[in-house]
Amino acid sequence: MTILLLRPIERFLGLESASGILLLLSAAIALVWANSPWSASYFDLWHLPIVVGAGGYQLSLDLHHWINDGLMAVFFFVVGLEIKREVLVGELASPRAAALSIFAAIGGMVVPAAIYVALNAGGPGEPGWGIPMATDIAFALGVLILLGRRIPLALKVFVTAVAIVDDLGAVAVIALFYTSDLALGSLGWAALLLLLSVGLNRMGVRRTLPYAVLGGALWLALLTSGVHATVAGVLLAMTIPARRLIDAPQFLERAGGLLAEFAEDVQPGRMDPTPDQRDALLGLEDHAERLSSPLLRLEHALHPLVAFVVMPLFALANAGVALGAGQTVAGAGAISLGVLLGLVLGKPIGIVLASWLAVRGGIAILPAGIHWGHMAGAGILCGIGFTMSLFIANLAFPAGVLLPAAKIGILAGSAIAGVAGTLVLLRASRRVPPVTDPEP
Repeated sequence: MTILLLRPIERFLGLESASGILLLLSAAIALVWANSPWSASYFDLWHLPIVVGAGGYQLSLDLHHWINDGLMAVFFFVVGLEIKREVLVGELASPRAAALSIFAAIGGMVVPAAIYVALNAGGPGEPGWGIPMATDIAFALGVLILLGRRIPLALKVFVTAVAIVDDLGAVAVIALFYTSDLALGSLGWAALLLLLSVGLNRMGVRRTLPYAVLGGALWLALLTSGVHATVAGVLLAMTIPARRLIDAPQFLERAGGLLAEFAEDVQPGRMDPTPDQRDALLGLEDHAERLSSPLLRLEHALHPLVAFVVMPLFALANAGVALGAGQTVAGAGAISLGVLLGLVLGKPIGIVLASWLAVRGGIAILPAGIHWGHMAGAGILCGIGFTMSLFIANLAFPAGVLLPAAKIGILAGSAIAGVAGTLVLLRASRRVPPVTDPEP
């Protein structure tokens, strides 16, 4: 039974590790391309205009905005689904079990931002304080998976929970602090559409199409509201039904009866199902849908799309920076240094210190098999900001003059955090016998 319960976690970790490798490859391609003799083609590509719609109803954005505002809304939708699942049934469902991850994530957001502000307060780089707050779950878990069974499964779950709380904090920062002038009319439409989606949930609507239609309209409303359009993904995710209509024993009982009905009409040599068999199959499909919530179905369906299409495209479009670009602009050096130190030093200091205070105060306990060496390595590894850091950097410096400096800090800081975290975890793993995780 324990092994069965761990299978979804191991599938998730495996998906994230593969995504992390693809992200690294995409970032490397972007960086090499942006510094090659063909660099002009790299930067020109993302300014390619794309028009969607017909007649008087057209939306024209360049390719970069379609990726950052459009595809990333799907990314944030999956992030919202993960947050909701973790709060309802995951590591964040129990306050005491969630305390360690919550305290660690808060510390890992506050300290990096404080370090950045200390170096950039009052300067042109001040708006970038949110950049070093983020953790890239795909990269961080990818490193943990590559370390194999030296790393306790509990530590992988802890890092996942920290990254999810971190994502929630990043969404709040984006919604509250990285907005332009608000258009109250568009916000009113967005609020109405969100209420309609909540109403569908309360009415028991479990088909995904109505939520998708409302989600598209919600995205358009927020696109013109001043609040970043990707926030629509998280808001919509909070309205997706998460409740199952039947439990496993009920499904087993009903499915057994339907399979028995199906077996009665089985005839040797007959290929097509009989009408009674078709009814039994439809009944099985209906009961399978009742056993699985819309939230889990959507997360399962969209996670590979986000991991292997959306995030690599985002990395390709945003990780490319001409090395040395923007460094002559006033304040550029402080931005790069603030981001780098925030990720490399701020993240581990904040995570380990907040975790130690929570454990010392009796609010939380370290999971079995994890010691403070593991926590230090995990804290350093959480300094891999990348995806969310690049996203916030684009919001903080939309004009692009100081953006290259922020990107250099993100790439350098994430690389240092990845290497240093790996070395610390390898050293920490020698203190105890290797942990054998259950086979999937």
